[in-house]
Amino acid sequence: MASPLYLYTGPEIGNRNDQVESIKASLVKKFGDVDNYLLYASDSKIEDIIAKLQTESLFIPATCVVLREAELIKKKDEIELISTWLKGAKETGTLILVSDEISVDSKLDKLVPKENKQIFWAIDESRLGSWLQNYLHKNGYSAEPDAIDSILDLTENNTEALRTECNRFFLCFPKGHLISESDVEQLLAHNREESAFTLFDAMSMPNLSASQRLEDSLAILQKILLTKNNSPVMILAGLASCFRKLELWHSIHAGGVYLDDFALKTKGFTSKTARTQYSRASRIWNFGQCAAILAAISTTDSEIRSSGTTLQDTQLSILLYEIIMKNGGRVAKYDFS
Repeated sequence: MASPLYLYTGPEIGNRNDQVESIKASLVKKFGDVDNYLLYASDSKIEDIIAKLQTESLFIPATCVVLREAELIKKKDEIELISTWLKGAKETGTLILVSDEISVDSKLDKLVPKENKQIFWAIDESRLGSWLQNYLHKNGYSAEPDAIDSILDLTENNTEALRTECNRFFLCFPKGHLISESDVEQLLAHNREESAFTLFDAMSMPNLSASQRLEDSLAILQKILLTKNNSPVMILAGLASCFRKLELWHSIHAGGVYLDDFALKTKGFTSKTARTQYSRASRIWNFGQCAAILAAISTTDSEIRSSGTTLQDTQLSILLYEIIMKNGGRVAKYDFS
């Protein structure tokens, strides 16, 4: 009997979710009906999950549990519970472990057969434009090149986020519509959900005082943390991406060099929205401060990975304080006791 345990990791959420749905579809084809659960390791006990997998229903022949945040499963007794379940597991119970991170605890990883696990790496930015054009075409739409650039600038770099944003166009325009940059500005720029990229936008408003930017940014951070699809790892990765791009902006403008819009596009600043945003942010943080901020982000990432979710809200809030109020300088003392 094939193993009922799967492990899918990595930041490319769209393709990863497609694979999970493929497994669920194969179970429906095999059993006719499946009782599906979506759970999170931070909110669930492993013993309760195993109980769901072992409980047989008179009406539904199979059970599938998708468990996100699998990187949090580290305790010896939790891994032993999964191992014990596997030894006597029936084919009617399937557990799919999912993580935004690249890997999980090595002992947990060893329980999953090689053919049942996969890392979904982020799609290279140079390929996302083609992916987006193809996705729009398959759904009966097309987009101007500037519109494609703007969508990519306003959306997290994974296919799941791009699909979600594109669905807005599908709801608002008839098939055959050519999406323009003004369409993107109207539907996405003014109505997008909070993410690491809207957070960076709020952090880099030079017309506001630092204290006001911090207040606005903390409010956005709380909104992001209330959505289960945005983990601290994803928030930190998004912020790091923004500040690396700001470093690049400073590098190409060093010594007062002026680049026209075409030259900036070749450097990755493809849309007017992006060029405006990074020009604005460059007036707040210089190149050296960007380096300090990236170091602070990396340190916070390591701290959250080592300490788990208990203190993550506090650690992220402190990071925003360090970036906005201290330009990447660390606070004098951490005391989480």
